[in-house]
Amino acid sequence: MKRVNISQVDALFSAGLYPIEFLFYYREGLDTKRIRTSLKKLSSIFWPVFGQYRDGVIQFERYREEYCYDEETADRNFDIPETEEDRFERYRSYIQPDLERLFFLKIIRFRNGLILIPKLYHLAGDGYSYFYFLSVLARLSQGSPVPLKSTLMKYLLRPHHRRTVLREFSFEGIELPPPRQEGQFTIDVKEIPKKDVRSSIREVASSHEEKVSTNDILSALALKNIAGLRHDLLGDRVSLSIPIDIRRQIKEYGRRFFGNGIMLHSLDLAKDYVRNVHMKEIAIEIRKSMPSITKESYQNYLAGLEKRISEGDLDQFRPFNPENGCLVTNISRLPADKLDFGSVRPELIFPLTIEANSAAILSDKDNYVLRMIT
Repeated sequence: MKRVNISQVDALFSAGLYPIEFLFYYREGLDTKRIRTSLKKLSSIFWPVFGQYRDGVIQFERYREEYCYDEETADRNFDIPETEEDRFERYRSYIQPDLERLFFLKIIRFRNGLILIPKLYHLAGDGYSYFYFLSVLARLSQGSPVPLKSTLMKYLLRPHHRRTVLREFSFEGIELPPPRQEGQFTIDVKEIPKKDVRSSIREVASSHEEKVSTNDILSALALKNIAGLRHDLLGDRVSLSIPIDIRRQIKEYGRRFFGNGIMLHSLDLAKDYVRNVHMKEIAIEIRKSMPSITKESYQNYLAGLEKRISEGDLDQFRPFNPENGCLVTNISRLPADKLDFGSVRPELIFPLTIEANSAAILSDKDNYVLRMIT
């Protein structure tokens, strides 16, 4: 049996919080037999994907397709509504139920193509890990007449699973409270032309002599919008949480690390300030707050998570507090070009994960799209 202790960051998601789930639509259809074969092949190197979580440990015995894969046929066309709001209402029915293992792939064939719905518990890996695994699955599913090529590719793209490489950690005997049950969600979508974002960055540099990024501008817009929509936010301060990928800065992780290679950075601001100032001011505050990612600073971050666990306030041990803040995740650089399973790229990529007071930054050719859930 293969086993690995979860990390301090993994533990934030151990109660099943924030599963990662997208819908991918392919008009041309795919060879699902190859996909099924590739899933089994990858179970040896991406084994935590197909494992189970128990008492601080991800463990894997053997691959069983019935726990990780299902396919069905729908005798109708798959429709793509015009607006993001209509898509949200139409596609939310495809959200998969709780899983037996940490990953499940659902495929539905339609008259005009098929959809893939891969779901990964966040405990197993972050968004980078999700698309890392899917891109390798896609390449392997393209097929090769030379068996050696398939074996070589698996070796070259092999991930590593050293989740506690910087600090040893045991989450044994600790169980987080289950996620709070939310009521009805509301979606608010805003399109921001990319040229306007570039213009805002130039204006900040010119008038304030400050450098801000695209993510700073869009996160500020998301925070300002959610704070404006949520009149019931508790307290006089509002919190913004942003996941920062640390793989490039810390060599012990690197681009082949499969797991949660992130630091959840938080910034607290006065609620009235967020609602009243221009978003450029908020963007500057976000940029100034961003931490320097080093081995030492990340070890301190992990130690801080351990301290919160040891203090016993497990109800507050979570990625962010939706009662007085929001989580903004930038997925505007989805690797659509790496999700070719043998025919073409997906015609539609739609996030199904729904969490209260969260925002996703998406992108099309000319616009950034803020998809905010309240």
